[in-house]
Amino acid sequence: MRPAGRQDFDSLYFDYPHFDAPAREAGTVETPVAIVGAGPIGMVAALTLAKHGVRSLLLEQKATFNDGSRAICVSRSSFHILEQLGAVDPFLEKALGWTQGRSFYRGQQILEFEMPDGPNEKYRPMYNLQQQYIEAFLWKAVAGSELIDMRWQSEVTEVKDQAWGVDLTVRDPNGSYQVQAGWVLAADGARSAIRQMRGLRLKGENYEGRYVIADVQMKHEYPTIRRALFDPQGRPGGTVLIHKQPEDIWRIDYQLREEESSAEATREENVRAAVSTVLSDIGHAGSWDLEWWSVYSANTLLLDDYRDELIFFIGDSAHIVPIFGVRGLNNGIADGLNIGWKLAWVLTQRAGESLLDSYTPERRGATLDVFANATKSTRFMTPPSHGWQVMRDAALSLALTRDTVGALANPRQMTPYSYADSPATLPDDPQFDTGPVAGSMLVDVALEDGFLSDRLGEGFTILAFGDSACAWIPERADLTIVKLPVTGAAPLAYGAGEGSAYLIRPDMHVAARWVSVSEDSVEQAMHRLLHKEEAA
Repeated sequence: MRPAGRQDFDSLYFDYPHFDAPAREAGTVETPVAIVGAGPIGMVAALTLAKHGVRSLLLEQKATFNDGSRAICVSRSSFHILEQLGAVDPFLEKALGWTQGRSFYRGQQILEFEMPDGPNEKYRPMYNLQQQYIEAFLWKAVAGSELIDMRWQSEVTEVKDQAWGVDLTVRDPNGSYQVQAGWVLAADGARSAIRQMRGLRLKGENYEGRYVIADVQMKHEYPTIRRALFDPQGRPGGTVLIHKQPEDIWRIDYQLREEESSAEATREENVRAAVSTVLSDIGHAGSWDLEWWSVYSANTLLLDDYRDELIFFIGDSAHIVPIFGVRGLNNGIADGLNIGWKLAWVLTQRAGESLLDSYTPERRGATLDVFANATKSTRFMTPPSHGWQVMRDAALSLALTRDTVGALANPRQMTPYSYADSPATLPDDPQFDTGPVAGSMLVDVALEDGFLSDRLGEGFTILAFGDSACAWIPERADLTIVKLPVTGAAPLAYGAGEGSAYLIRPDMHVAARWVSVSEDSVEQAMHRLLHKEEAA
């Protein structure tokens, strides 16, 4: 929603482009992969497929990017993914990195937390950036790819399974036409039309707590950190979250009271009044302007299976998570990378189709892990009952005098999920005492000439420690060998010695590791992971 007198895309700081539907010839369109939905997740999936040499058709019903700030927090792991896709530079130029958060109860600070950071990290733990910019920067990368056919104003109205793949009916301003796709990625959001056409539904919990999001433009000298206000004077009994964004935009999320209806609360005069009380609470007496607002509630919902025949669900079409802990966008970006590289390797016959069976257990497992952490945060931020409210408020009161209790207000920020139990991960070598276990994400390390992550190949990568490790492996297109010494930061971080090796997947997760790698270990691991006999 926007203030009276302003159009839907009349922004104080962002110029929304308008995209016409592309001119097209009559007849059926054939594509290896059709991606429905060109939000951040759909574009990440398309860019991942393109990176691995696979064409896709990207269909978007709208004529421009999403409005409002929406998903604003981009994690370190997501920045690594953006770098892999060749899209990270504009994000680094525009986004605001942060490492710290503060929580207040009735105006008094009860917690200050620091997220893990240091010289071995290429990126900050978190960055703030409005979703319009996220989509615009990804779109620039999409538009530069010859392997992505992007079509705006293109709505999928029907989906049918066929012996050869999936038949989509697509409607644009020029009429309807057919798309024959080998595979479909549904990235069409929380109200996924594809999910509804397939008769599938999300299952889980809906929470009572409702929040209004308000984007405000103002000059306000405060560091880029996460601020949480519990029971502030201006919104007694509620919770307020505040984030700084580029272009002097401040994102303010404030909880609605039980008696406040969403319809009344989102009337412009009521939004302005609520924002004024929040700004008064944080000591801002200067001018400000209202940019955009919306309302949301916290949910933990997901599909039983993220795959339906030849259709994979990614992002919000597969799961809806609470915003607390900034996991929604980042969880979806990991979905797009995960299915993107696996599907590409299957289509280019570098892997057997059984590799795709690992998508649901890995990414649904990641969602359930998000639920386990986000549910704790959600119950603290928006207590679901009077009993929870009493316990929460008692803890906050205690935190005024006991520093250790304030940790309960920590939002438990998003961390990459470990695929330790995945069919695309080998059992861990128990001889290691330290280092990232099989299934976890790569640990980055600062080297003399950059970072360890800079050396990763486009396919699998072997981190070989010492002169003897993997010296017998010949050069091959799907495997990059990175030779590392047995002294310094890298072997210390990986618990590695002479002859140790780590096998890293294309999505930067550890597929296997060996304290002492043998000549056959890597080849056997690659065959097992990729089902190569099946591909042949």
